[in-house]
This record gives sequence, C-alpha cells and structure tokens, in this order.
Amino acid sequence: MRVPAAAPVPAPASRSLYIPSLDGIRACAVMLVFVAHAGLRGRVPGEFGVTVFFFLSGYLITTLLRLEHEQSGTISFRAFYLRRVLRIFPPLYLVLVAATLLWVAGLVPGPPFSPGGLLAQAVFLTNYSIILMPNGWWTGHAPGTWIFWSLAVEEHFYLAFPLLYMALLRFVPSRHRQAFVLAGLCVVVLGWRLVLVYLLGAGKDRTYVATDTRIDSILFGCILGVLANPLLDRTRLRSGDWKYALVPVALLGLVATFVVRDARFQETAAYTVQGICLFPLFIAVVRYHDWGPFQLLNVGAVKLIGVLSYSIYLMHPAILWAVDRTLHQGWKVEAVISLALTLGLAYIMYEAVEKPATRLRKRLSRVLVPDRPAPQPRPTTPEVVAMPTQGSSAPYQTP
Repeated sequence: MRVPAAAPVPAPASRSLYIPSLDGIRACAVMLVFVAHAGLRGRVPGEFGVTVFFFLSGYLITTLLRLEHEQSGTISFRAFYLRRVLRIFPPLYLVLVAATLLWVAGLVPGPPFSPGGLLAQAVFLTNYSIILMPNGWWTGHAPGTWIFWSLAVEEHFYLAFPLLYMALLRFVPSRHRQAFVLAGLCVVVLGWRLVLVYLLGAGKDRTYVATDTRIDSILFGCILGVLANPLLDRTRLRSGDWKYALVPVALLGLVATFVVRDARFQETAAYTVQGICLFPLFIAVVRYHDWGPFQLLNVGAVKLIGVLSYSIYLMHPAILWAVDRTLHQGWKVEAVISLALTLGLAYIMYEAVEKPATRLRKRLSRVLVPDRPAPQPRPTTPEVVAMPTQGSSAPYQTP
C-alpha cells in the first residue's frame, strides 16, 4: 500500500529553528559524560556522549547553512562566525577564568600553573596541548578544564566547514555528491587513525582528542544535514522500517562498539561504526519523536537538561574535582552533590549569560542575513514518504 506523497517540510523563514527531540539527545549525551566522570568511567560509555555531541553539531550547523543558502542563495560568513562567537565564547571564557582564578589562588588544588597551557586553552588548542605537552592533560590546565579539548575540535570545524560547504555548493551542486565527498573525508580520517595506531603506535591521547583524528565524528553529522535530513528531506522507507529494523540494528552496532574492548579497535574503527549507527537513530528520533520511547526525550525536565547541556558540560569536571578534593565522602555522595551544584550553576549561566547572548545573536542575524522568500520547490514525483510531525514552534537553541 502506497502512502500519499507529502510536501517537504518548508524551510523556516527565520534563523530560529526547532527540531523535536534534539534537546533530549543533548541531555542524554551530557549525562553520559557526567556519570562517567563522576565515578563510572569504564562502566558507562562517557566518551560516546562526546561523539554524540560532535555528530549533533555537524548535523545542526549543516542544516542551518543549507537553509540559509536555499533561502538567500548565499551564506554569510560574517553572520555565521558571529553566531558561533556569541554562542561559544561567553560561557567558555567565563568558566575558564573562574576555574583559573580559583586554581591560582590555591582554593582548588591542581598542577603547577603554566601560562602556555592557559594560552593554548584560550586560543582553542587544548587538544594539541594535551598531546604535545610533557604531562599531557595536566600541563597548565586548571582542574576540570581539560574537557575543553572537545571545544577545540568543534572550533576548528567551525572555522573550516563553512568554506568547505560553500565550495561544495559551488562546484558539487548535487547533494548526493556532496555527501559522497564528505564520506570520502571520513574514510581518509579513519585511514589516518589506522596508520597512527597500527603503524606508528600512537596512544589513546593522540587519537581521542586531536582534530585530525576526531573530525569525522562531526562530518558524519554533516552528511546527515546534506542528505536524508529528517527535517528537510523525503524518505522512501516506511515508519516501521525505521522503528523496528534500522533502529534496532543501529543500537546493536553501538552496543558492539562498547563491548569490544580491544584498544586498537576503540581508537580506530569504533568511532566510524558509531558515526554510521547514529544516522538511523537521529533520523528516527526526529521524524517519530512522538513514538513510544522517543517521547521521553521530549519530557520537560529532560529538555531542560538539554538546554543547559553546554554549561553543564563546561562546568561539571571542575565541580566534580573540587567536591572530591574537599568532601571525601565517597563517589556516590559526591556525584549527587556535584550534580546539584552543576545544575544550579548551569541554570544561572543560562539565564545570565546564554539567554542574553542568544537574543543578541538573533538580532544581529536578522541584520546580517535578511530573510528572503524561499525558492519554489521543483515538482516531485509521488513516492512513499514518512515526514516528521511538526512539533512546538519554540525556537531551537543551536549549538
């Protein structure tokens, strides 16, 4: 039985964008990271939470750039980088300054102060500082701020990807071919990890935190933004194919990457398998956000944690460190106290810093990227489709 064809979801006219379930995904990712750091490292796949954040960033950034190009015929680099600065910089530098002051004042114990390490963090080179400095994670980084390595990877992506995407739009207009080019880059990164691990004997720090070995986790999300985008594109598959076939297979694939503990697999192919498995999960979660287990991602409390996830991610290692060094009550009690402190401070950060920056970002976006009518879609041949139900009209907070 053929399902009547549905029109593509129209590109929003504004820069605000709501995508169901993605705040819930953020909440799950940040809690995986928190629980692992709180005392369950090795038993909870906290590192996978970072991979999810990478994939999500690639998907959202590509979706926003694609929408802008489809609406205006171009991409404003000035507006893009200004949005990124206003989104990323204020919370990050506030946490970095506060953690460093507490560390230098001796209120939070840590390694010896190093101006070089602090400078590396300030200019988004934390990941390569970890790799190149003699003491790795400890060299010149205020306790808890070593997690900024992942922000360095994302910032390097933000600097390069708009230029790459604009080149693809100009020279490779077919979205299928654009996806093929991005997939080729993912293969190159996998090959580089294989060379580093199997031929050069590189350790985990080299492959886990470096931009050149982790950027494919973001590029997989970019591929989803370009092709099979659950917000913008049609699907020939029925809802049951996604819910009862592809999602279970993807979950089994992810479980396999957690269960197989071979170190060389974990630092090479595991990232690639996880990126591939996230495709059907993201598609299904966005398209069928009102189905069964996916509804939990849209519960108010879960979405709130997702909204606060950036500040939670930035703050929680330093808070866990400080609580551990002062209370000595066992990891379970300290985890509960740290979580309460983290949520409270993250909410304050959101209200006092993130929300004002978001309002400014939107005002400047309207000035720098005036809204234009979207081009008329080309006639399409009826096909089997399954489009997402439109959710709330509340604006989605981009990463």
